[in-house]
Amino acid sequence: MIVCLFDIDGTLISSGGAGKAALEMALADEFGVTHLIEKLQLSGRTDRAIIRDLFQTHVIEETPENLRRLTAAYLRRLPECLEQCAGRVLPGVAELLPRLRGRDDVLVGLLTGNVRDGARVKLGHFGLHEHFAIGGFGDLHFDRDDVAREAWTEVRRVLNDAADPGRVWVVGDTPLDVRCARAIGARAAAVCTGWHGRDELAASEPDLLLTDLSDPSELFSRWDP
Repeated sequence: MIVCLFDIDGTLISSGGAGKAALEMALADEFGVTHLIEKLQLSGRTDRAIIRDLFQTHVIEETPENLRRLTAAYLRRLPECLEQCAGRVLPGVAELLPRLRGRDDVLVGLLTGNVRDGARVKLGHFGLHEHFAIGGFGDLHFDRDDVAREAWTEVRRVLNDAADPGRVWVVGDTPLDVRCARAIGARAAAVCTGWHGRDELAASEPDLLLTDLSDPSELFSRWDP
């Protein structure tokens, strides 16, 4: 069984900045923070780590209640931001996912820094959510490697501990996606559809480097005997 775990933002979709906009609105709604988020690093990170940085930057106490308030406000605002922003499904994704879902030798899942409900909203907006059976998410983890470990635990549960990490592929658009694949002994396919250029992705030494997902034949060739 091949396991294919996808990142979301920059790999499957471009949200057009909807996630950042929803966070900004949520900060204003709940904590009166009205100036824009500027230098906050979002790419490849978990929502939990991003929220921690926001709390520190804006001197907001990091309590379970404040975490709940900001996350809930973000999820309320996210659908309208997705409607307003010029997001899109990235090249090849709409064709690839049904193809994978139709194979009985492939388990398709998520490995994303998004909180679980945020992933559902984003993918649902673009009609992609139904394709994913399992996942690791950014609700609890500060480090993407721990998200990978969560996803690997789910893979082993679904496959009754019969999973081979060497047949797990993490598909993402950042060096952190490559790194977290290594944390679970998986292989990594990097796609140049996000914020990181080809040279930077190549330096992270993925097993496969693709311009986008419009021609997955090279990826398939690594799977099939």
